[in-house]
Amino acid sequence: MKRIKLKVLGISYSQTQSGAYALVLMEEKGQRRIPIIIGAFEAQSIVIKLENLEPPRPLTHDLFKNFADTFGIEITEVFIHKLEDGIFFSKLICYKDDEEYIIDSRTSDAVALALRFNCPIYTTEEIMEKAGITIPQSEGGTQDFTADKTIKETEASIFEGYTDEELYNMIDEAVKTEDYERAAAIRDELEKRKKRKSK
Repeated sequence: MKRIKLKVLGISYSQTQSGAYALVLMEEKGQRRIPIIIGAFEAQSIVIKLENLEPPRPLTHDLFKNFADTFGIEITEVFIHKLEDGIFFSKLICYKDDEEYIIDSRTSDAVALALRFNCPIYTTEEIMEKAGITIPQSEGGTQDFTADKTIKETEASIFEGYTDEELYNMIDEAVKTEDYERAAAIRDELEKRKKRKSK
């Protein structure tokens, strides 16, 4: 069975389900993407790791990582092995004392944990053929993300009218209320300003 290594491209608002998000995975050597509908909590947990944000208290996936570290359990791989009726099925490949354990997992949880354990994510060629999509390239040679705007891209323009000091205060407030997607979007706006000033 040919396996394909995936990387996490980002989180998008779901175009089909209100209040849901799409986790976008992309093959490491290619252009095909897999969008997976996930809940808001899992989306938040994934964004936190992608943006290297530190929550004031550990979230569920952070707690799982701390628990595993304490008891010497390592997740070495996430394998998205089945697609049935639009639902992706995943396995966590774990090791403890040189013994392998395979644990069933929701794909959203598996990806959130893969980011925390810094382990690879794989799927099969069959799943890529069924669920993979290729975003067409625009005339300039760059990919067209208009149908796949990330949370950060959507939010960033909202904050352009605020001063830097106001944005730093808003980041603090967003972290306190555990609105990490908003915090990441504000931080991205501040980073853009720094780059503009340095030119």
